[in-house]
Amino acid sequence: KTFRPRKKFEPGTQRFELYKKAQASLKSGLDLKAVVQLPPGESINDWIAMHVVDFFNRINLIYGTMSEYCTEKSCPIMSGGLKYEYRWQDDSKYKKPTKLSAPQYMCMLMDWIEMLINNEDIFPTRIGVPFPKQFQQVCTKILTRLFRVFVHVYIHHFDSIINMGAEAHVNTCYKHFYYFIREFSLVDHRELEPL
Repeated sequence: KTFRPRKKFEPGTQRFELYKKAQASLKSGLDLKAVVQLPPGESINDWIAMHVVDFFNRINLIYGTMSEYCTEKSCPIMSGGLKYEYRWQDDSKYKKPTKLSAPQYMCMLMDWIEMLINNEDIFPTRIGVPFPKQFQQVCTKILTRLFRVFVHVYIHHFDSIINMGAEAHVNTCYKHFYYFIREFSLVDHRELEPL
């Protein structure tokens, strides 16, 4: 239920072209710190939007590959070790921060992000349609919550990732994510403490 088909960028759009540039840079073995920098002349919001969707796809895939190890029994609380517990809150069903199991939290998170990135009022895809004023705030919230997936996976399920032989992919994805959020100060440094 938490695994979803990848979101695609429409060919011919500016975001598709940015995505192709970013993918070519990543595959060329360039320094990830340099790859996340805004290309000259590009819109910061388009760059952030493209990365948010790409990170959603990648992190959803990472969690999907190891979700059979993250069960109600093994992970009754969404946490990052003994010191950090993550509670779910949204604007509809969960008005107050609520304890959920890790699988429930992940499902709520992926549904919530998918709803946001498919909302043209928040993530416009048509040329000439401006981003809303709160766009970067929304992206900060998305990326903060996606970071919590890394925290949970690294602290509670990294042995499973190693057994699957996926640690290089997860580590590269995490480094790319980390350099991106640091480059644009998109996640509060206190959220980063668990890792």
